[in-house]
Amino acid sequence: MNEFPWLTTLWVLPLAGAVAVMVVPAAQRLLARALGLAVAMATLVVGVVVAVRFEPGGGRYQFVESHEWIPAFGAGYTLGVDGIALVLVLLTAGLVPLLILAGWRDEREVGAGPRVAHIYVALTLVVEAMVLISFVSLDILLFYVFFEVMLIPMYFLIGGFGPRTDDLAHRQQRSRAAVKFLLYNLFGGLIMLAAVIGLYVLTARENIGGDHGTFDFRAVVQAANSGQLGAAPAVLNALFLGFMFAFAVKAPLWPLHTWLPDAAVSATPASAVLMMAVVDKVGTFGMLRYCLLLFPSASSTYAPLISVLAVIGILYGALLAIGQTDVMRLIAYTSISHFGFIILGIFAMTNQGGAGATLYMVNHGISTAALFLIAGFLVSRRGTRVIAEFGGVQKVAPILAGTFLIAGLATLSLPGLAPFVSEFLVLVGTFTRYPVAAIAATGALVLAAIYVLWLYQRMMTGPVTSGNERLRDLVPRELVVVVPLLAALLFLGAYPKPVLDLINPAVAGTLTTIGKNDPGPTVQPEAATPSGGAHK
Repeated sequence: MNEFPWLTTLWVLPLAGAVAVMVVPAAQRLLARALGLAVAMATLVVGVVVAVRFEPGGGRYQFVESHEWIPAFGAGYTLGVDGIALVLVLLTAGLVPLLILAGWRDEREVGAGPRVAHIYVALTLVVEAMVLISFVSLDILLFYVFFEVMLIPMYFLIGGFGPRTDDLAHRQQRSRAAVKFLLYNLFGGLIMLAAVIGLYVLTARENIGGDHGTFDFRAVVQAANSGQLGAAPAVLNALFLGFMFAFAVKAPLWPLHTWLPDAAVSATPASAVLMMAVVDKVGTFGMLRYCLLLFPSASSTYAPLISVLAVIGILYGALLAIGQTDVMRLIAYTSISHFGFIILGIFAMTNQGGAGATLYMVNHGISTAALFLIAGFLVSRRGTRVIAEFGGVQKVAPILAGTFLIAGLATLSLPGLAPFVSEFLVLVGTFTRYPVAAIAATGALVLAAIYVLWLYQRMMTGPVTSGNERLRDLVPRELVVVVPLLAALLFLGAYPKPVLDLINPAVAGTLTTIGKNDPGPTVQPEAATPSGGAHK
C-alpha cells in the first residue's frame, strides 16, 4: 500500500470542492465558479501525479488502498488503478476544468436563481467524483454503488439546467429527457444489482474470500478464471447478461440508445459533453473490465452477437446523423456510432482491438467535447440549433468555423488526427477475429465523411444567411477551452505512443487472464507434386 492515498484524494477532492462551492455566499456567482475551476484543476494535478508515478511495467494494479467497509458482506473500500483506468481518469480530470470554463459567462446555462450557479458547478464536481471512483474501484459492490449514484447529479444537470426558455413545451421536453435518462439507466442498474448479488452468492457458496463470500474484484477474477466459482454455464451466462445489460444502456449500445439524443440536446453543451464523453465511458470501461474478466466464457459466447449489435449501432448512428436538421442532435447520433466502434473493439478480444477501443474512449471524449462545445458556442450566439438557420459563418467568424472544421474532421477519423489511430486499431483487431464485422463497420467511414462535410457546407460556407451577419468569433475564454482540445487531437494523432504505452500492458494482461490469444494468420499448406516434392 502507498503511504499517501492518492486515489482517495483523487475522488474526494472534487466531492469536497462541491461542498465548498455551496458554502460560497449566494451573491458570489463568480467566486463559486472560480472555486469550482480551481478544485477541478487541483484534481487534474493529482491525476497527473498518479500518471507520472505509475509504472507501466509494474504491478497489474497500482496505488492500491484497501480498508474494511462492510466486513459481514465481504465488501471493502479497495481502490487501485491500471493503465486502462488511468487514461480514463486523465480524460475525466482533464475535461472537467474545460467544461466549467466553457459555461463561465453563459447565464442561460444555469437559468435564474440566487444559488443556481453554485448548484450547477457543484453537481458537475459531484459527477466527476463519482466517475473517478468508479474507474479506480477494485470492489464490485463499491463500483456498483457509485455506478448508480452518479445518475442523480447527472439527472439534475440534464433536467434542471438547460437553456433558459419561456416555452413550456421546451421545458417539458427537457424534463422528459431527464426522466428518460434516469429510468433507462436505473433499470439497467437494477438488472446489474441482481447479477452482483448472484455473483456474491457464488463466492459465498464456494468460500471464496472466507465463509461470507467477497466482493473483492481481484479475488473473484482469480476464482472465475480458475473455475473455482463452480457454477453452471447457464448461470454464468445469466450473470454476464446482467452486467452487460447495464453497461450497454450506459454506453449506449443499439437498441438501448434512445435516451441519448434527447438528453444531449436538452442539457447544456457542457453537461451533454460531461454525459457523453465522461459518464458514458463508465459503461464501456465496465464491459472491458467486469464483463471480460469476471465472465470470460460467457463473453466469448456472446461476443459474436454483441459484435453484430455494435456494427448495427455504428451504421445506424451514422445514417441517422446524416438525416438530422438539428446540429446538436446530429452530433449526439455520431456518438452512438462511435460507441459501436468501442464495443466492437472490446469484444474482438484481441490486443489491437482492446488497445484501440481504450484509446477510442479517450479520443472520442476529446473530439466530441471539441465539436459539441464549438457547436454550443455557435448555437448560443444564434439562438437556434436548426442547421438551415446557419450559412456563411466562415465569412463572419473564421476562427469558429476553422476550429469547427478541425473537430469535425477528427470526428470522421481523418488520418493525422487522434480518432484515426484508435479506429484503425479497432478495425484491424476486429478483422483478425470477425472479418465480416470489420468490413461492414468500414462503411461508417464513408457515412461519417458525408455527415461531417455536408454539415460544414450547410453551416459554414456559402452566402451569409440573414441573422448571421453579426455573429461574434470565438472570444479568448472560448479559445482557452477549444485550443487544448484541438492540440490533444493533433498530438495524439501524430504520437499516440505515450497513451498506448499505458494501455497495452493492461489490455494484454486482461486477455492473458481470460486465456485469449490473437488469432494467427491462416497458412495454406503447399501443394505436393506427383513426385512427392512441393511446387516452388
